[in-house]
Amino acid sequence: MEQSEPPIDAAIAERLRVLRNRRELTLDELAGRSGVSRAMISRIERGEASPTAQLLSRLCAALEVTLSAFFAPEGDAPNPLSRRAEQPVWRDPESGYERRAVSPPATPSRVEVIDVVFPPGARVAYPPETAREGMTQHVWLFSGMLEMTIAETTYRLEPGDCLYMSITEGHVFHNPGQSPAHYAVVLDRGRN
Repeated sequence: MEQSEPPIDAAIAERLRVLRNRRELTLDELAGRSGVSRAMISRIERGEASPTAQLLSRLCAALEVTLSAFFAPEGDAPNPLSRRAEQPVWRDPESGYERRAVSPPATPSRVEVIDVVFPPGARVAYPPETAREGMTQHVWLFSGMLEMTIAETTYRLEPGDCLYMSITEGHVFHNPGQSPAHYAVVLDRGRN
């Protein structure tokens, strides 16, 4: 029995294709800007591959959108209420981390709130995003354990701890514990 592609993979494929075409970028141009191979971008756009968190982050940076904006539905009028049942959820196929876009989409707010469940032992490394100068985030841990490495410094977060950082610095999320880490990321896109 042939398995159909998961709805989120189809949505990612379509959204990537739309954003790339809207910016009038060829596959080669997007590959050059993101550091992701042309073949991989093509496979994602055809729904044949699920991007990892790190890869999707690099594509979003090259397209000049945040992950939350990438997953936000288009064409809807801004609504100040974001119901849990309608919040986009994405699971990183490599680390298994689950990301829920909590903030209402299409509002003019500079702030985005993301809810994350990070599996035990998971690790995700993000390179510096110099194109996002001025963007910052707070990581607020609710349960579990989380180690955050920013540049050369590692911080161990316990429930209730909150860590502030610039998005332009490379950082690594790691769960050294035996249970999932549950945390919020509060992202500020910076001054316009």
